Amino acid sequence: MKKFITLALALCLALSASVFASAAEVNTDGGSGSTPVYLSSTEDGTLDGDPSATAMSVTVPTALPMAMSQTGDVTTADNCQIINNSYGAVRVKSVNITTANGWRLTSFGDKSTLASEKVDSNKLGFALSIGGGTQVMTDTSDESSQMLISSPIAGCYMSGIGNTSGNAVYVDYEAIVTPLSSAVTNANIANVVFVIEWDTAA
Repeated sequence: MKKFITLALALCLALSASVFASAAEVNTDGGSGSTPVYLSSTEDGTLDGDPSATAMSVTVPTALPMAMSQTGDVTTADNCQIINNSYGAVRVKSVNITTANGWRLTSFGDKSTLASEKVDSNKLGFALSIGGGTQVMTDTSDESSQMLISSPIAGCYMSGIGNTSGNAVYVDYEAIVTPLSSAVTNANIANVVFVIEWDTAA
């Protein structure tokens, strides 16, 4: 027991010495010492927590609904948003559209461009803009997929949570659709994939 206590005291003295040895000493009037400031990013914010990066939390639209009238006019929702709930700023890295259930893409434009298409051709012309930025659109013919945005452009940037005027952007979209011989309800004709990344410093 005595040996154990002696060993414990020796370790305490050694550790104390190492702490003082690493301290900056100032021994002249007006002298200075440099003290480093260390940062550890941890999961729970404690000094001895597990290393972890800042958490990303971004909400993208769950659906982009459309309705086509009997005369071919397409109405879209005006309240679709991407919302950044993260502490840090983010941006939309890319946007891709892929058709589903036998539909194909066509160039977006006036609905009159589809006037010569046969009924039930199942073609979709699509356009969108993010945060009031440049409108991008399908410009392909009879393809199933197209990259609409391949790198962040104006409108794709969002600040972090707390900045209510900048942490959300609207997704505005339009479409033209070939005529249908039968009524449909909530038919899934395409999927839009938004890829989100941190807006990192250059």
